Amino acid sequence: MNHFDYFKPQSLEEVWDLGKKFPGAQYIAGGTDLMVKIKNRTIMPQTLISLRSVSGLPGIEIGEKVRIGALTTITDLIEHQELGRIFPVLVQAAKRIGSPQIRNVGTVGGNLCNCSPCADTALALLILDARVVLRNSRGSREIALEEFFIGPGESCLRSGELMTEIRLDKPASKARAIFMKKGRVKMDLAVASVGVLLEMEGDTCKKARFAAGSVAPVPLRLKKVEALFKNAVISKEIIQEAQKIAVNSISPISDIRSSADYRHEIVGVYVKRAVEKLLGNE
Repeated sequence: MNHFDYFKPQSLEEVWDLGKKFPGAQYIAGGTDLMVKIKNRTIMPQTLISLRSVSGLPGIEIGEKVRIGALTTITDLIEHQELGRIFPVLVQAAKRIGSPQIRNVGTVGGNLCNCSPCADTALALLILDARVVLRNSRGSREIALEEFFIGPGESCLRSGELMTEIRLDKPASKARAIFMKKGRVKMDLAVASVGVLLEMEGDTCKKARFAAGSVAPVPLRLKKVEALFKNAVISKEIIQEAQKIAVNSISPISDIRSSADYRHEIVGVYVKRAVEKLLGNE
């Protein structure tokens, strides 16, 4: 491992000052992804700026809207009872991340900012219409999470920007959501994953959100499937059509963990299974 300078600022003001003083510095939170890259020499930073002691970045606030600080650990997500009651699908996804040791230090912001197509919390947050706050020394901006991901390992973060929080509206009382993930072994990265949210009024779907992971360059909203479900009476035929649309909407690759064909198959199966579970038909 190469040598680097390490700083542990206590405030965002210190973070901005260090960023200006050391151009090209890498920010680090839990480090569960970054340290692997450093050990593998995928990246070789000269300076690391830790965010672990910066006040205001961790924490969960629940009011009319919900705020999750970017440095909130995955374990804190899982153990927050009120958050789990409001967004059980987010807890479902968080529980599938790594081991307890990884979840104890890994953060929700890190899981998103790593910009992996298989990021588990990304799917849950996409179907929950999450927004993220990006901040630098000059101010902040808020964008939809789906706009954040540009490509594998690539986000829309500008130079000097940090993700500081995730914002969520509480779902409608009739909304139900589910996260499904296929891995090779326990604690594995997703071979393929699917998140689905349905808001039903009788047999009619008033709102639908579908997302898929590990099957495109970014965690992907399946908007054509969503359009099919909106204001539709859900039938066996519509579910079958949703499977076809989902499979045609993704662009998986073959790699050491799976073939593209298998990923296509899994997404189709999971879309069907997720809808049936949410409708109580399985």
